Amino acid sequence: MKRVNRIKEVKDLLASASRRPVGFVPTMGALHSGHISLAENAVKACPQVVVSIFVNPTQFNDPEDLKNYPRNIEADIDLLSTVLRENDILFTPGVNEIYPEPDKRVFAFGNLEKVMEGEHRPGHFNGVGQVVSKLFDIVRPDMAFFGQKDFQQLTIIRELVRMTKSSVDIISCPIVREKDGLAMSSRNILLEPAIRKEAGIIFRTINSAAERLLKTDIPTLKREVRVAINSTPGFALEYFEIADDAELKPLLSASGLIPGRKYYACIAVRAGKIRLIDNVEIPLV
Repeated sequence: MKRVNRIKEVKDLLASASRRPVGFVPTMGALHSGHISLAENAVKACPQVVVSIFVNPTQFNDPEDLKNYPRNIEADIDLLSTVLRENDILFTPGVNEIYPEPDKRVFAFGNLEKVMEGEHRPGHFNGVGQVVSKLFDIVRPDMAFFGQKDFQQLTIIRELVRMTKSSVDIISCPIVREKDGLAMSSRNILLEPAIRKEAGIIFRTINSAAERLLKTDIPTLKREVRVAINSTPGFALEYFEIADDAELKPLLSASGLIPGRKYYACIAVRAGKIRLIDNVEIPLV
């Protein structure tokens, strides 16, 4: 693979190669098997792949979270070298390369940015819109690969594509999990050992709730999820919602299910000092 830091270098390499379709995997580094699965899917589908590593400051509403976000570029390079081919590109820009001046653009995502993550992380999705739109303009991908773990982000990015009239095809890839069910995340390495040992409770709880949606009313499910998480030492529930994949409107009752839509049980948990999110699709048949 070819590693570059400058926007012009990426554009020049892509122009000289002229391979289509171009697959793109944007990441913030601290790579794990989940990221590698995205790169593998891109390599299978596209003769030219670009992977970016950029910790985007505009999507962090907590300065401490930005400061503490794990970074290990050499380990990331080693992992990617097992997947990417000779002519694939690793793009590792600095902040000044992506933001030579402050990005003052404001994206109106409506209700999509007001619920769940949007409610608890104000400004987060506007930062996502800023960086993803910039990266799409640089790479001009035909296909972009994102993990299903960031369920709400996927919906936001699809809306971004619609708003900007982009032709990129957004590919959703399944969540990769640890043996105990914990969704792989760059933040997992920051978990204290005692917290990590119990972290499988997150997946077990939402998976159980998802399976019982059609048999249990949602207020009861929410109470049970809250009790299960909050009764685990060191864990605190931030939110649990069941939402569709189109409007992200939290479901209040199973009677509100709209035929033809997919629904997901979505959760955010404080696990010790680290905030984790997860989701599972609701089985409706």
